[in-house]
Amino acid sequence: MTAGRLLTAADLAATCLFAIEGAIVARYADLDVFGILVIGFVSALVGGIIRDVLIGYTPPASLRSAIYPLTAFVGAGAVIALDQFVERVPVALLQFTDAAGLALFAVVGATKAVDFKINGFVATLLGAVSAVGGGVVRDLLLNVVPGILRQDIYAVAALAGAAVTVLALRWRMPRAAAMSIGLAVCFLLRIVSVWQGWHLPRL
Repeated sequence: MTAGRLLTAADLAATCLFAIEGAIVARYADLDVFGILVIGFVSALVGGIIRDVLIGYTPPASLRSAIYPLTAFVGAGAVIALDQFVERVPVALLQFTDAAGLALFAVVGATKAVDFKINGFVATLLGAVSAVGGGVVRDLLLNVVPGILRQDIYAVAALAGAAVTVLALRWRMPRAAAMSIGLAVCFLLRIVSVWQGWHLPRL
């Protein structure tokens, strides 16, 4: 698989996962069908749009082709179509899919920033923005405090995965290996933090 196709495949997988998650959150917020589709779209694509605008890649990748919006709408639409089964989905499964989407977006965002010759520290931040940006906008639209400001280890996991990816790429590791290591770090940190109940200190 070429470098470009690898990035696209990971990006689309994360888009679908976050669209499903966003649609589930919207369903529990008692939104109508249109609202669920909008929240699914926002959750899946806004983080990447913010990243692309910041690195000067315009129009953003998710708006250059219909495949990204369609993927988001298909993910959200699946939640609508399977509404009667949503409540039966185990919370643990949702946490695993959320962690997978978070990790995918973090490493894709960081990798794309490195491709644009962005400073390593800033590339790490952009990877985190890719991962959590959509969730922040989603929560604001639903009139709740963004989860990354009050939740257990979440944005920190995205930062860790993005940082490891950037470092691996700087050390000239193959792209697939660098992304895999970063993905594993983010995913495992998120899952272990939920399992162990880790939280950042509060004042």
